[in-house]
Amino acid sequence: MRHVYLIGSKGIPANYGGFETFAERLTTKKQSQEITYHVTCLSKEEGRDEYLGVDCIHLSVPEIGPAKAMLYDRKAFLFALTEIRDNGYEEAVILIMACRIGLFFPGLMKKARRLGVRVFVNPDGHEWMRSKWKGWIQKYWKYSEGRMVKDADLLICDSKEMERYIRAEYASYQPETCYLAYGADLPKEETDPSTDKAYEDWCRTHDVQAGAYALVVGRFVPENNYETMIREYLASSLSIPLVLICNVEKNKFYESLQAQFAIDHNPRILFAGTVYDSALLTAIRKGAAVYLHGHEVGGTNPSLLEALSCTEVNLLLDVPFNREVGEEAALYWTKEPGSLQKQLEFAVKLSLPQKKAFGCRAKNRIRDAYTWERIVEGYEERFLA
Repeated sequence: MRHVYLIGSKGIPANYGGFETFAERLTTKKQSQEITYHVTCLSKEEGRDEYLGVDCIHLSVPEIGPAKAMLYDRKAFLFALTEIRDNGYEEAVILIMACRIGLFFPGLMKKARRLGVRVFVNPDGHEWMRSKWKGWIQKYWKYSEGRMVKDADLLICDSKEMERYIRAEYASYQPETCYLAYGADLPKEETDPSTDKAYEDWCRTHDVQAGAYALVVGRFVPENNYETMIREYLASSLSIPLVLICNVEKNKFYESLQAQFAIDHNPRILFAGTVYDSALLTAIRKGAAVYLHGHEVGGTNPSLLEALSCTEVNLLLDVPFNREVGEEAALYWTKEPGSLQKQLEFAVKLSLPQKKAFGCRAKNRIRDAYTWERIVEGYEERFLA
C-alpha cells in the first residue's frame, strides 16, 4: 500500500479554493486501490476523522499573520514524517501544494530521504508576483520557490507554461518536472439554470435576469485586473449589468476603484458577494451572457476551467497561461484601452448558433484535457512509480 500525504490545502471537504477542491477531487475520485490518502486540514482543534474514505488530519497553528501558512505546512510535513516512521510505511509520498516552506525545506528533505520518502511539490503560480505581498515577504516567496525547486524530488506543474518557467528559471538545478493540469467537472447538459430554485432566488435577490448579465468570478485583487475590466465595461455600449462574484475588502484597491468609477453607486456594476454553494455557482455561470477572466499570475486557474465548462462565451486576458487553456474556445483581450470594450461589444452581438459553437469548443477543451479522471490517473501513476 502506498501512503500519500497531501500538505498545503486548508483541507477537505472543500468549501472554497483551488487547492481544497484539488485535494478533494484527487482523493475522493481515487482509481487505484493501492493508494491510501492522508490530507492535512487546518483546524481550530486537532484530531482525526474520515471524509469519503479519506484520512483527514486536523492540525492547529497560532494566528501569526502571513507566516501562519508557512508554520502550518511545516507542522504538517513533520507530522507526516513522524507517522510514516512510526508506522513503517515504505515508499511513502508527500505532495506539497505551493512553495511556502523553503526556509525549512533543506532540513525537512534530509529527514524525508532518511526515511525513503519521496517529496513532490506543486508550485502553483507566481505567488511572489501577487500584489498583496510587499518587501521582504515578496522576496521570501521567490527565495522559497527556488529553494523548494532545488530540493524537491519532483515538481508537478499544473500548466505547461509554468513548467517552462521552472525549467528555465532554475536551469542550474536541473529540476525533475512533469505537467499535470488542474481538473474540472462538466455540468449535466440537460440542467437549465432558469429552472433552479436557488438560482431563481439569487436572480431575484440581485435583480438580474438569466442570460442578461456579464460575469466575473475571482479574488478581488489588482492582479486579476478588475480595474481594466470595470473601465472597459463602463466604456462599452452593453446595457446588461456586470456581476462580480468576489470577496470585497474596502482597502486601498477598493478605494481607488471607487474614486475612478463610483462602483458603489453605479447601476451597471453589481457586487454580488461570494457564493460557496457549488451548484448555485454553476447555475450562475451557465446563466451568464458572457464571462470575463482577468487573471494573469500563473498556473491553470480553476475559475477559468469552471467558466469554460459552464459559460458559452468567455473573454480571457491574453497571457500565455490563459491561451494555453482556452486555445480556440474563447475570445481574448489585452490591457490596452479599447481592447476588452471591443470584444464585449462583439460577444453580445454573436448569434445563438455562434454562441453555441463557442460553448461546444469550450466544453471540448475540458473533455480533451482537463477532466478529473485524466488528472487523477496522471497523479496516481506518479505516486505508484
